[in-house]
Amino acid sequence: MHDKRREDMEFRQRAAQLCEAGRDLYACGMLPATSGNLSARLRDGRILITISGSHKGRLDESQLILIDSEGKSADSNRPSSETALHLQIYRHFPAVNAVLHPHSVSATLLSRLNADECVLQDYELLKALPGITTHESRITIPNFPNDQDVDHLAGEIDAWMDKHDPTVGYLISSHGFYTWGNSIKEALRHAEALEFLFKCELQQLKSTSG
Repeated sequence: MHDKRREDMEFRQRAAQLCEAGRDLYACGMLPATSGNLSARLRDGRILITISGSHKGRLDESQLILIDSEGKSADSNRPSSETALHLQIYRHFPAVNAVLHPHSVSATLLSRLNADECVLQDYELLKALPGITTHESRITIPNFPNDQDVDHLAGEIDAWMDKHDPTVGYLISSHGFYTWGNSIKEALRHAEALEFLFKCELQQLKSTSG
């Protein structure tokens, strides 16, 4: 098969998967209004990402844009305003091929209650995350202050990742969370697992404070 045909086929396949992921996350209440952003990396290194202002629960191919590893595109549409955060993840984790950024209620509220990090420990559902085979596990999800200077925020996250063990996601205070995976399917599994765990932590905080 001609390379161009393979490229077109991969583009359409990844676009369809991202649109479906957007619908799934929206149905779970994790992508209200025009919040969040989604992306997938193609075999040639280009990245398919949602355009700025698009409704992720009603995505179609026209609301996705191809960018290079520097965030540049020949398209007149503007990619997500948080493109720098996607690029940072792809640079830091060469095996990652999908990045999802939901805005769930539980993650947003939890990020306001935790200062620097959220520790998830002894949950059975931790086994849905990579490298974990027992509930007797502990992971740290960092919580970064929100920053309208996205390039600066990406630099802060990169510096944290350089100094800590690999993680599968992070919170942004009063904002939402980022997670990723080797495929869109895997990233979705991580998003669902983290959302459940964030809800558990939030409920536990409510019960102990009450």
